[in-house]
Amino acid sequence: MLVDNFRPQSFNGNDDIVIIGGGLAGLFCALKLAPRPVTVLTAAPIGQGSSSAWAQGGIAAAMSQDDTFGKHLADTLSAGAGIVDAKMARLMVEEGPDRVLDLLQYGVPFDRDLEGKLLLSREAAHSERRIVRVKGDTAGKAIMEALIAAVRATPSIRVLEGHVVEQILTEGRFASGVIARPEGGRSRKRVLFPARAIVLTSGGIGHLYAVTTNPIEAQGAGLGMAARAGALIADPEFVQFHPTALAVGRDPAPLATEALRGEGALLVNGDGHRFMQDLHRDAELAPRDIVARGVFAEVQAGRGAFLDCRKAVGRHFPEAFPTVHAACLAAGIDPVTDLIPVCPAAHYHMGGVLTDADGRTSIDGLWAAGEVAATGVHGANRLASNSLLEAVVFAGRIADNIKSMLPESRLYAWDDGKAGENDDLYTEEDSPPMKELRALMYAHAGVIRTGEGLETLIRAIRRLEGDGSRVRFGNILAAAKLVATAALRRAESRGGHFRADHPAANEAYRHRTFTSLAEAEQVMDQVAGERTLLAV
Repeated sequence: MLVDNFRPQSFNGNDDIVIIGGGLAGLFCALKLAPRPVTVLTAAPIGQGSSSAWAQGGIAAAMSQDDTFGKHLADTLSAGAGIVDAKMARLMVEEGPDRVLDLLQYGVPFDRDLEGKLLLSREAAHSERRIVRVKGDTAGKAIMEALIAAVRATPSIRVLEGHVVEQILTEGRFASGVIARPEGGRSRKRVLFPARAIVLTSGGIGHLYAVTTNPIEAQGAGLGMAARAGALIADPEFVQFHPTALAVGRDPAPLATEALRGEGALLVNGDGHRFMQDLHRDAELAPRDIVARGVFAEVQAGRGAFLDCRKAVGRHFPEAFPTVHAACLAAGIDPVTDLIPVCPAAHYHMGGVLTDADGRTSIDGLWAAGEVAATGVHGANRLASNSLLEAVVFAGRIADNIKSMLPESRLYAWDDGKAGENDDLYTEEDSPPMKELRALMYAHAGVIRTGEGLETLIRAIRRLEGDGSRVRFGNILAAAKLVATAALRRAESRGGHFRADHPAANEAYRHRTFTSLAEAEQVMDQVAGERTLLAV
């Protein structure tokens, strides 16, 4: 329903299918929807601010003669620590090869051998070589460049860059539009985009943490917006930390792709000891949560952790892994001859907005895909390179689900009486509250957690809420609340969630988490002592 303070600004055809986010899931969905008109809203210039472009390893898909869907599914189930939705995961792996072929048609230059066959690599916890990649460690960049070119060449897709979406509007149980702030979020005006179909592809929550491989835009705002609109959330406590981010003091931290360990690179501490052999039979190729905790323990003990690529990659490093090579050189490290210092960094969120097999959320008219969504295919710990696979599979299914819609478009400027207020513009990454929140999240909801630490975090989040007038920081805090409260309630260790006070897995918790922002607020209130609850 429109209200008096919405004023018409312009019209641009039937394009009120709105996609929030310009990463892999968003652009792939837009292309699959063509020739139906679509508006893509991105905070950063298209291709920037997206974790997809930074992905190094590639896409996991059973493409070889020796591989099978059953093997890929088994590896996914094993990595997910008992709570993967097996039906959803099977759907994903079975549709994966076709989506790789789609990407080839869009111009992605996947690596091939002399016979023209796709070159496949292996990563941690995979039983076969099934990672389709580009020039060793540039898959994300190459995929995004190809999709951006395809989007630019598709007349039905309108991309509005520099539009920071702040709110998802609902009417009853229906999503009815979004409100965005132009000029990179710095405009004093906000714009309403009425929509009959909204696809949320806003990315993850990594930048909630002080050490992360994710771009600044991955602050959890999309997750928080959906939760504040009433969407159900699944598995928010499960956060994957990549074990080998470069420990060189950069924010975000450059990533040393898992493919290095797939090629035989070793992890050693400052004494030269190969510590992962003490922790898991697969050593460096153990599941990511185990490797991350092993690296974290060496760093915490003061011995440091280092990636030794000198023998496995050696002089081939510059051409085999150009992205990592450039990042190392920028930090004064020559990976051909030097050890690479590493530490765990927040990398991927297994949880998110609950969706079904067609990407539909619990709010009619709102779909979600990519890292912001929780399809259940990752369980408690994502299998390496299944993230890009999930993004294209479910983005494609969303397009199939809504592409019969040809709605009427309207674009409105919105004056909500706050045009003179400029205290919530796009500077959250620089604000002292945001810096404090990130430090608290890394300390208390990071690689290792405790009930006491999570309660400390929850009380701090409540304090950081302040007067609640800052819309976007409120979205970010909502995401933090969901992670912290779900982590507190899960009194066990499983996958990416490790509780030092409950270090073992508990069969009573062998299930997914389904929650809402209202439930998270109840736990917040209980911890803060604001009221007594019968149960959590």
